[in-house]
Amino acid sequence: MAINYINRKGQLYYLHQGTTKTGKPKYFFSMKSEGNLLKIIPDGYEIYENPNAQVFLRKVQPKVITDEEKAIVEAGIQKFSSLEDYQIDIKKEIITIYTPDQDVDLLSRLINFSSSDKLSEAQNILKRSISYSPMLRFILIDEQKRIFMTQRYCFLGRIDDWRDIGKQDGIQELVENYVKHLGQESFFELH
Repeated sequence: MAINYINRKGQLYYLHQGTTKTGKPKYFFSMKSEGNLLKIIPDGYEIYENPNAQVFLRKVQPKVITDEEKAIVEAGIQKFSSLEDYQIDIKKEIITIYTPDQDVDLLSRLINFSSSDKLSEAQNILKRSISYSPMLRFILIDEQKRIFMTQRYCFLGRIDDWRDIGKQDGIQELVENYVKHLGQESFFELH
């Protein structure tokens, strides 16, 4: 049986093997069920789904962020922000919070306003069509003391990049101070 993976949008992907120009193996996911399909995940690799539901096979990442730190961010978003839809991505020493590019609340209200007998199907389609952008991230800068710095994404055309905000601190304090701004106008005033 070939390795397959269903992403959060319900799309089925199959793991393929190809070769690079230098003859080395390369691995990729595709929706095509034909080709050089793999039956096992190669040693040292893991399946990774990014916040926009793209599926990759990547080398196993070292675990730098603890499960507790991820849980603090998750709980903080639920407690301190008004976000109902978001994605959290962890890569090495960085925890990134992604928010929807679309106004999910407005689209949901439009769907609920319709008298369609296929309301739940319409809501599922909406959930699968949402795309996300990175907005806020916490970067572990001192592994021993577990000190993080915070950055927000800046959308000033000439500066489209990450900007440091606030002071360095523990993850709990930073989450309490900054996640409440996600989805709010005050986010753009953070320096």
